[in-house]
Amino acid sequence: MDQVDSETSRQLQPPRDARSVNADAASAESETNGPENTADATQGAEQSKRPNPLRRPHFRTVWLGAFTSSIGGWMEFVGISWIINTITDQPAKWLGLHAAAQLLPMMVLGIPAGVLADRVNRRTLLLVTQAMMMLIAMALTVMAYANWVNLTALMVLTSLMGVVMAFNFPAWQVLTPRLVPREELHEAMVMMGLQFNIARVIGPAIAGVLMGYGGTQVLFLANTISFIAVMFAVWKTPDAPAPQREQKTSVFKETLEGLRFTLGGVGPRAAFIAMTIFGLFAAPLQRMLPLFISVVYYTRTMGKSQQEFRYGVLLACMGVGAVLGVMVMRAMPKWYPKHHLIPVSILISGIAIAGFGATSNPVIGVPCLILAGGGWLISFNSSFAAMQLLVPDRLRGRVLAVCNTAVFGAMAVGPVVTGYLAGRFASAGDESSGTRIALTASGVLMGLAGAAMLIWRAPEVDGIQPGQAGYDRRPGLLRGLTADSHRPSK
Repeated sequence: MDQVDSETSRQLQPPRDARSVNADAASAESETNGPENTADATQGAEQSKRPNPLRRPHFRTVWLGAFTSSIGGWMEFVGISWIINTITDQPAKWLGLHAAAQLLPMMVLGIPAGVLADRVNRRTLLLVTQAMMMLIAMALTVMAYANWVNLTALMVLTSLMGVVMAFNFPAWQVLTPRLVPREELHEAMVMMGLQFNIARVIGPAIAGVLMGYGGTQVLFLANTISFIAVMFAVWKTPDAPAPQREQKTSVFKETLEGLRFTLGGVGPRAAFIAMTIFGLFAAPLQRMLPLFISVVYYTRTMGKSQQEFRYGVLLACMGVGAVLGVMVMRAMPKWYPKHHLIPVSILISGIAIAGFGATSNPVIGVPCLILAGGGWLISFNSSFAAMQLLVPDRLRGRVLAVCNTAVFGAMAVGPVVTGYLAGRFASAGDESSGTRIALTASGVLMGLAGAAMLIWRAPEVDGIQPGQAGYDRRPGLLRGLTADSHRPSK
């Protein structure tokens, strides 16, 4: 890869008047202005005690509110996926289209939404978008109780949700850096991933029980109510006005500035590519889980309640894997860098997804699903954490919007392509084989991409520049796995 150009190099450096602050002085309103790309700073961070962002009152409140809302969101996901799986004779196709209906608006509007997040009060934007999402969830609840839910209604409401989420995501992503000091940012993002994936375990489990007694409409009602918790949490955080702009520029120029930072530097570009590849090849796994219940693991003695329960169990397995992934991240040596960890997690996830798709035996499939869930959390958390640490605050909304656009676009395309391939393969054999072949192919491609990124690494992902300690770009799979060049000398 080429060296960082002069413009991106300037953006990567902290401003001249930046001052380090200690943990006691860092408040919820603290902002970051760019990474400290020096070997001494990296070593100092490694030697420090592991931070605990939950001791920050505002972060703790937001974490609890987000956790409640995540449980509701997973319950709604179970309900919608199950409805699609039961009301159509082409579930693979429609599950893929449902993903596209939600994610494509986020892809199209992602960058303009990021520009907006850098121009307006971020807390206000977050409250407004959360309220709108609650209204959409309420509409789905009312339609479900009135028995008006069909594929058309689901696609329309899902597309509307995608539009609102396009503006919600950049506002949400710039919130965490304002609630914790810089040295706790990575741990805070890990904790956010933890709540989301604990909810992935709890939400489907609760959904499986409630759906058996009250139907999918109960799940939609629970999700609607859960928005109250996160709105209250955001309302309690300090005000978050837009970052001060040096001069007024057009939306087009601000968009180009975000794109230039994301794609112009080796580190940001490598993190961007990693998260996009993972979104493309991992999304089909989650979207096709209902299909595995109905065509791969299905038996004639399996009733509807059993199918619903087993679907919830499969989703929960991914959540269990993600929680284990958090434990793995916390147990990893502090010297093991992200530009090694990210491709390792992509490689392992690809192997796990391919293994899950290749077998019809749940005794083998469930461990693969758990492993994939762990890789999912580690890859996405590490990639986005790397980008958060590289980007200055004034560009944060735009740069993260560029990332969201690519990731959500990839997550929309992946299930559609996999669903199409599953249908084509099924036409040549049985539906179970077609589904498994398509998902296995997705996992194999992901594994190959992870291996390539592990062989040809980018130390700039961790802010390590040429000439600094630990800068090693010599190709090698074993060197990528062991990261020996970063191991502290005894």
